[in-house]
Amino acid sequence: MQSQNRFFDDMARVAAGAVGALSGVRGEIEARFRDQLERVLAGMDLVSREEFEAVKAMAAKAREEQEMLRDRVEALEARLAALGQGAQRVEGPSTA
Repeated sequence: MQSQNRFFDDMARVAAGAVGALSGVRGEIEARFRDQLERVLAGMDLVSREEFEAVKAMAAKAREEQEMLRDRVEALEARLAALGQGAQRVEGPSTA
């Protein structure tokens, strides 16, 4: 009976060693894969999330400013058109 326990103890040690070795191999594979992926991504010239968010905010601000300027131009054009119509009324019909 004692030899069977010793056999199972030895098998448990071998299995634990194998699991430990496989964990080390897994860690090595993950590290190499991560390194390779970083090299590929670096070669693709991608932007970081922070840079993307900064440019996105700048574009939103520029869009808002453009819309405000468009509204101001439309208002000025309307005032100019109203002034032009008012000037025609003051001069009266032209005698050409």
